[in-house]
Amino acid sequence: MKSSISFVCQECGYDSPQWLGKCPECGLWNTFKEIKTSSETSSIARSAGLEVKDLKVKKLSEVKFEVKNRIETGFSEMDGVLGGGIVKGSVILLAGDPGIGKSTLLLQLAMRTKGVSLYISGEESEQQIKMRAKRLIHSDNDNLLLISLSNTDAALEVIENTKPSLVIIDSIQTMESENLSGLSGSIGQVRYATAELIRVAKRLNIPIIIVGHVTKEGMVAGPMILSHMVDTVLFLEGEKFTRFRILRSLKNRFGPVDEVGVFVLDARGMTEVKHPEQTFLETKKKNTPGSVLVVTLEGTRAFLVEIQALTIFSKLPMPRRVSSGIDGRRLELLLAVLQKHVRVPIDTTDVYVNVAGGLRLTDPAADLGICLSVFSSFRNLALEKTVAIAEVGLLGELRLVSDFEKRSKEAKKLGFRNIIGADRFRSLNDAIASLTKHEIRSTKSETF
Repeated sequence: MKSSISFVCQECGYDSPQWLGKCPECGLWNTFKEIKTSSETSSIARSAGLEVKDLKVKKLSEVKFEVKNRIETGFSEMDGVLGGGIVKGSVILLAGDPGIGKSTLLLQLAMRTKGVSLYISGEESEQQIKMRAKRLIHSDNDNLLLISLSNTDAALEVIENTKPSLVIIDSIQTMESENLSGLSGSIGQVRYATAELIRVAKRLNIPIIIVGHVTKEGMVAGPMILSHMVDTVLFLEGEKFTRFRILRSLKNRFGPVDEVGVFVLDARGMTEVKHPEQTFLETKKKNTPGSVLVVTLEGTRAFLVEIQALTIFSKLPMPRRVSSGIDGRRLELLLAVLQKHVRVPIDTTDVYVNVAGGLRLTDPAADLGICLSVFSSFRNLALEKTVAIAEVGLLGELRLVSDFEKRSKEAKKLGFRNIIGADRFRSLNDAIASLTKHEIRSTKSETF
């Protein structure tokens, strides 16, 4: 068996026959590492047992279309993210932060799906997996096969011999082969293991789910080509110390990429949320200043979320700006707009903003809600039954956001009628002035 040497970028997976100081693909320096690759199979056609003369191109009209058979996961939320279930022969990459619940979700999935499931773990022993399974479900499942294995070639042989209905690899960073140099988790080992698993999945028509680690920047660990090789990339996200988890599709060759699934992680494992539209709408006290509701979109779903703000006088030369669930730089920008265009003197005030429920918002439609919650806390003015849906510009103008009618309809369905948006007000100053007059009139009517 012949072997050749190549140099691969650790960041983007760019392959070069010689070492380079700077990667021409991603532009980073000193990211190339030497790997040895086997040339036993010189081409894809030869590895598949095909001759060049057997290869024939087809017209689009000659290609037969077949509806792919799917396997239900037992979670309607996950089925929706995947487009109706797991496609046979597909390879799915599930990534997420450590401790977020990836292994728990997949173990429950393996116990719920029909047919025999094979769980290959390179991180835990069979006894550890058994303990976790006993906690999740109090009865044994004979359709779940377990093996603790980190050798890629041995894992492929086990899949060939058992031919299960579903295979779970936990995780791809722990797999290594003696055919390549380098430790587990290196670029060569990850590429080799993924390529071989894809080959087996397509040949045996068995779906394989691969667990992937993430870097501190939140990207999937390993070469960038890993995300391109698989059919589907799922990301499980959420704050580690909160119970809500969101399953998001970043890539899907067999379904949509704009759907999300909402789960709750507790002592029973992963539990799907039946009514996710109301999940982040926490029960709050009436007449509480500093609380405003916004409608955010996660995929194609609209969620009502409560934004809480607290403002107090600061003795520091530079007042604190603390945010949880939103970008701190976005908060500073909105506070500057409040001070400039609404004349709110918050330059001597500490401002704390939190998104209730542990959800992280990146939707610009929450801008108006953040501004109103800060103003409400600063003026000690409660904004009851108010929902804010608008983006705030640097000049203080309100901008209409995407799917405004859908967001507004969701708020009205839950009983909220006072919806503040760019359809009613042109600027942030106009919206706040209207709310202030309405609150003064309400106070006078209650007095008499």
